[in-house]
Amino acid sequence: MIVAIDGPAGSGKSTVARALAAREHLTYLDTGAMYRAVTCAALERGVDVSDADAVAALARGLDISLTAGAGGERLTIDDEDRTAQIRTPEVDANVSAVAAVPAVRESMVALQRKAAEAGDVVAEGRDIGTVVFPAAEVKVYLFADPSARARRRAVQRQGGDTAKDASAQADAAETAAIEAELVARDKADSTREASPLKPAADAVHIDSTDLTVDEVCDRIAALMREAR
Repeated sequence: MIVAIDGPAGSGKSTVARALAAREHLTYLDTGAMYRAVTCAALERGVDVSDADAVAALARGLDISLTAGAGGERLTIDDEDRTAQIRTPEVDANVSAVAAVPAVRESMVALQRKAAEAGDVVAEGRDIGTVVFPAAEVKVYLFADPSARARRRAVQRQGGDTAKDASAQADAAETAAIEAELVARDKADSTREASPLKPAADAVHIDSTDLTVDEVCDRIAALMREAR
């Protein structure tokens, strides 16, 4: 079975997908990390992210690997661990430009589909149900109020875990700045020509603003039972 979870940045896709994978014994596929990996490599290697041809050539030559471990998923680029580096504000600010390059998406989609060949997976991103796995048995579009999404991202950047501590607080100024970034990224992701962010026609919409991770997982697990 393939469970496809799409939605904007900060909606809780990664947290929910990880929790669901653990509960339902699925393989977790973080497709967004792959685009972050290309972005990270471009920034580290001095490749202009606005140069589509250069970024596409870089993406085709990278060896990107995602592996599960006791401390969480690890990402390597050409055998070098870049798990922390792909989550920096600089990568946040540039990943939309990289993800908008059609040739980059083509390379990453091929990797994503190959990763799903091994068995049951839960994949999260922005075009999973529409492009990567259009035949997925379960499709979810996860969204949340921008202010809630910004608070979650701010807590994460400060080293907190909103999945474990719903009351975790973040700096108000930083949260406001992140909210502005998220709104701009929403616009960029939803209006790009290649695989724009949008819900699949048959996706179930879930608003995670006032839901816990467990509650979102419960709803998706129910959809899985129905699909089976």
